[in-house]
Amino acid sequence: MDTSGKASITAIVDVHAPLETVWAAWNTPGDIMQWNNVTDEWHTPTVENDLRPGARFLYVMGLKDGSFNFNFEGIYDEVKAYELISYTLDDGRKSTITFKAHGETVRVTEVFEPNNSDPIEMQSAFCQAVLHSFKRHVEGNLAKL
Repeated sequence: MDTSGKASITAIVDVHAPLETVWAAWNTPGDIMQWNNVTDEWHTPTVENDLRPGARFLYVMGLKDGSFNFNFEGIYDEVKAYELISYTLDDGRKSTITFKAHGETVRVTEVFEPNNSDPIEMQSAFCQAVLHSFKRHVEGNLAKL
């Protein structure tokens, strides 16, 4: 990701699952609604995901008690199936997610430009928590098979 000199945050998680399973869980709205949260107090009740360059995505995220919510939305810049997704949020910030298989494990790496209103540490912790929720979702579903 070319951040043109801007700050960036990197979050990484290793998921013990086949690449195809990881990719599908990352991009399927029903799965996203289950894993895209920081804690049990959060949820993502609405997901629209048109995974094509130039197409849009929308995740409505918020606290389950309704006290806070926001739209996480933007346009996909590049999609390489099972390898890479890059997008630009509606506020202009960019993000790149890579998927790299290493034997029985897939490393998911997200690099993104932080917003200017929240502390970097908070944004990093938020993203890392979401990635860990993703890992639990994928590995938990595999364990049920």
